[in-house]
Amino acid sequence: MKIEITNHHGKTLAEITSDKIIISEVQDALDIMADCSYQGADRIIIHEKNLSPAFFDLKTKLAGEILQKFSNYRTYLAIVGDYSEYTGKSLRDFIYESNKAGRIVFVNSYEEARSRLS
Repeated sequence: MKIEITNHHGKTLAEITSDKIIISEVQDALDIMADCSYQGADRIIIHEKNLSPAFFDLKTKLAGEILQKFSNYRTYLAIVGDYSEYTGKSLRDFIYESNKAGRIVFVNSYEEARSRLS
């Protein structure tokens, strides 16, 4: 896993890159938040492929628990990916509501992530 810290319009962003799943439980997300916070970033960009498939199965409650931690610790999160393969109404509604609130957003590109977090 690599964390790249950048500044965009005065905001410090951390982009997480990896070729494997790096968040499969709540503690993984907390560890990443702590690492990014230590480096001065309270805005994190992660890619969909780095999240466990259980995250996108709302019955597991993993997404809700993880996103609640981001909210509690006042950390912004952008998840970059292609969400067209997820056809369930509950997940689509979840993504819509998250995007509307703005602290946690599901976006299609890195550029959109940077824009939404700035």
